[in-house]
Amino acid sequence: MSARIGVAVMAVLLALYIALVAQRAWLLLQSGDAVGIAMGVALVVLPAIAVWALGRELWFGFRAEQLARRLESEGGMPDEQVTVTPSGRIVREDADAAFPRYRADVEQSPEDWRAWYRLALAYDAARDRRRAREAVRRAIRLEAGERKG
Repeated sequence: MSARIGVAVMAVLLALYIALVAQRAWLLLQSGDAVGIAMGVALVVLPAIAVWALGRELWFGFRAEQLARRLESEGGMPDEQVTVTPSGRIVREDADAAFPRYRADVEQSPEDWRAWYRLALAYDAARDRRRAREAVRRAIRLEAGERKG
């Protein structure tokens, strides 16, 4: 739940930033000065990119959460016994010990979105966020293909 709150706070702050930049862009576009107009155009492009990036990240989070709920309803979530620190993090050694199983599942079933999602959870527990996101993206693509096919 704290992740959702964090996302909501960041989205609101980014929206506020976009609104302020858009206001400045409008003022610069109305200045009549060539440099001001050029800066105003740049300030129109940058918020557009920010809106696209925010939308993409929110969609990623939404789809990842959908897959988590579906996997949980199917009883497919990992059931490892792991030690958790007082802050709620999984002890790194426990995460590292569970990782080979999930990697082997993906190697055995590379087209199974469930295996990729469980691998993403293992990467995340091992604090490898980049690979965790890549694995979730792969799971999302595979699940979408499964629904279409």
